[in-house]
Amino acid sequence: MISEEIEKLEKEVWKDFQKIENLYHLEDFRIKYLGKKGKINWYLKQLKDFSLEEKKKLGSILNQIKEELETKLKLKEREILLKEEDKDIGLDLTLPGRIFPLGTLHPITKIIEELCEIFLKLGFEIITGPEIETEYYNFTALNIPDWHPARDMQATFYLKNGALLRTHTSPMQIRAMLERTPPLRIIAPGKVYRCDADIRHSPMFHQLEGLMVDKDVNFSDLKGILIYFAKETFGEIKVRFRPSYFPFTEPSLEMDIECVMCKGRGCKVCGNAGWLEILGAGMVHPEVFKSVNYDINMWQGFAFGLGIERIAMIKYGIDDIRIFFENHLIFLESFK
Repeated sequence: MISEEIEKLEKEVWKDFQKIENLYHLEDFRIKYLGKKGKINWYLKQLKDFSLEEKKKLGSILNQIKEELETKLKLKEREILLKEEDKDIGLDLTLPGRIFPLGTLHPITKIIEELCEIFLKLGFEIITGPEIETEYYNFTALNIPDWHPARDMQATFYLKNGALLRTHTSPMQIRAMLERTPPLRIIAPGKVYRCDADIRHSPMFHQLEGLMVDKDVNFSDLKGILIYFAKETFGEIKVRFRPSYFPFTEPSLEMDIECVMCKGRGCKVCGNAGWLEILGAGMVHPEVFKSVNYDINMWQGFAFGLGIERIAMIKYGIDDIRIFFENHLIFLESFK
């Protein structure tokens, strides 16, 4: 019966296919089975004498063999050509691939991720905002008066349209409070810009702003969170708080850690003081709450801001901020 002959043909086809070793074999095989006078086309022509049902059944089997064979022949041809090419250029595809060196995160990025992870554990949410700001968000709403020296051209990059490059991440406090209702707990890492450049200052650098607003938030909560942050970042280390002044907080403080270089004995890094300043903070000023229409009799809050580069310099023992932006490979590869 023809169905049995087609079954034998299929076995014969795949048995011969395994014997193909070069392009000559492949072409002979193609002519034998797929050519105009090939075996598959011969059987297809014989179906004209069969019933419609048998034509559909047997024709489907033959066409399936034909399509599968055409696909496999294309793959076989490519395989043979690649082998021939490898012989010409002396390649051995069985050899393992070359291992190329991988890059690493920039040290500033590493510090940002580490700090964010610390505050995420404490329930803070990460937010971001524009680097081009208005005077309202950057100064006015933060209770920084018109006469304040921070507004001077010597400290701020002003643009022709009256906007400016933000000088700190504190505008995110205002944006967050205008968009949300308390309670809220946010951190805002990002780039900031000031007209300043030396071994410890850069015209562009990174800050991380923190803000917490809720009922019954007090100064002890602020100190507890900052102490936890310092110990998570630098390990078991002594900290101290000093009174300070910022227009947007009252009372205000600065936080120092024991110098990691001299362990408090005094050295060039700490100016022989034995302490290193790492951040400023304080309770949110009532005037700031008024600018965002928060009820000062119901809500209290605290804010803090720290320089990412400063934390990185202390943690990695670096005394020149400019090295973070010069992209020396030897320096960057040391953080793998």
